[in-house]
Amino acid sequence: MQGRASAARSTLGWRAYLVLALISLAFYLPGQSRLPPVDRDESRYAQATSQMLQTHNFVDVRYQDQPRYLQPVGIYWLQSLSVSVFSNPTAKQIWAYRVPSLISACAAVLLTAWIGAMLFGAEAGFAAALLLAMSMLLNFESHMAKIDATLLATTLTAQGALLRAYLADIAVPRKGRGRWNAALFWAALGVGLLLKGPIILIVSGTTIAAVCAQDRKIAWLKRLHAGWGVFVMLAVALPWFVAIGIKTHGAFFAKAVGQNLMGKLGRGEQAHGSFVGYYLALFPVTFWPGSLVAGFALPWTWRNRLTPQVRFLLAWIVPTWLIYEMIATKLPHYALPYYPAVACLAAGAALSADGWTFGRVGKVFASIWAVIWLAVGVAGAGFGAFLIWRFEHRVDSIAVAAAVVAILLIAATLVFVVRKDLRFAVITGGGAALIIFAGLTAYSLPAVPTLWLSPRITAAVARAAPCPTTVLASSGFSEPSLVFLNGGSPMLVNVKKTADHLVRDPACGLSLVAKRQLPKFMAEMAANHMAATPVGEVSGINYSWGRWLDLTLFRAGPMTGPPVPIPPDPPKSDRGPVNPYAQP
Repeated sequence: MQGRASAARSTLGWRAYLVLALISLAFYLPGQSRLPPVDRDESRYAQATSQMLQTHNFVDVRYQDQPRYLQPVGIYWLQSLSVSVFSNPTAKQIWAYRVPSLISACAAVLLTAWIGAMLFGAEAGFAAALLLAMSMLLNFESHMAKIDATLLATTLTAQGALLRAYLADIAVPRKGRGRWNAALFWAALGVGLLLKGPIILIVSGTTIAAVCAQDRKIAWLKRLHAGWGVFVMLAVALPWFVAIGIKTHGAFFAKAVGQNLMGKLGRGEQAHGSFVGYYLALFPVTFWPGSLVAGFALPWTWRNRLTPQVRFLLAWIVPTWLIYEMIATKLPHYALPYYPAVACLAAGAALSADGWTFGRVGKVFASIWAVIWLAVGVAGAGFGAFLIWRFEHRVDSIAVAAAVVAILLIAATLVFVVRKDLRFAVITGGGAALIIFAGLTAYSLPAVPTLWLSPRITAAVARAAPCPTTVLASSGFSEPSLVFLNGGSPMLVNVKKTADHLVRDPACGLSLVAKRQLPKFMAEMAANHMAATPVGEVSGINYSWGRWLDLTLFRAGPMTGPPVPIPPDPPKSDRGPVNPYAQP
């Protein structure tokens, strides 16, 4: 453990934090405004926030006309603040809802540097922060208007304060510092409760339990001042929980705890169940490019498992990782809370004199791990070019050139790793990651409109809407992104109700119908002595399900003759490439 004499070496200067912030922005800013709403949850969060701003109801979260009682209110407040400052709820600019995730991802990088410096020194803290900043999973979450990046920053605040309390030699360097550190810990837990309920308690609680079990002493916990600290946590979180309990007569807790949380523990909610070992299998991808040095750190971690720094990190990683592996519902972003600890171990090992010392078996493992890492990197480098070729039927020279440069940098990274030149390995690996991730979010993904049905449907509705108050009914396509981009008004219903919508509102209504549902839709319209006039067509992939969809936008009209027969689907091989920009 470091002594007080080395305290200066365990502190990063403001210039180092500034450099890390700029590097983080370089990774996370590209694509924020160009990338359409991606994740289903992202659109649900954004739409609920938009309604919160429009109704000024900042307690009871709603999605359309339904209560959204899955998580607490914290992220909606942060997104509401962001949209109020940078945009407005009617503009439907998804980037404004992503700002909290962007800022939180940058904050998580800086907090990792702080924690890593406390553990292994300033250079290790800087390296750990770089490894986290470059990781694929945090890059993805920084572009999502969801909870997870913000929860990560909050969890790191709590874990950093917990570490300061654990490391006795730096816990109370000056009078009063220990109390402020304890207040920071409990306040972070309170914010975490407002973001995602007990998840932050699981991470910090299991860390404390594991540390105490390893050390067989609990005296250091006095530095957390739990006697009054718990009241700090409750002062942050309890007012809203009381308010929502009163307003919903307990329905929020029945839904959020009884159904959402407990349901995830026992079964794979929303088809997200998976096998034990899921997060281990994904780790080479989700922590890439840092997964290479993280794998190489395993022998060093085992050799140093009895040191206080490594014990603390293992107490952070192992229980949380095992809990998530055992929970039935699994999603990649659940792993984020322990990735900074992995980054700290990887940096500590890489900068240690014997960090990458392997025995015979270790060398075989390192070689296999390097091959896996290389395969993941090459696949990631070519993914953007592949998407454009696969769905837009063209070879994009920019995407191909970016892939070639990224692959060359990946190869150079392996060379530097073999030479144990960490500095140049980080530069080349980070350069490859930046090209891959920025290329995907800012160029390749936006260049594949076939994948983005909701923005194109929204444009078609805007062109065809007969009235300013036109409401869309959609059957066969029920993505939340369609609700968000169309102002929250679309009705996601069955095919009969899409026909009923036009019958009830023939002057202003619009209905969107999938091709496979057209016969039933036309029959419903004919039964009501109404005709349906197509006013737009959109075709593409619903990426949530991996299905091709042909969608037609209809207005109502009077029946002037016998029903028009619907032609059968042409053979799939005869369809040819789709032009997503074709005008109806």
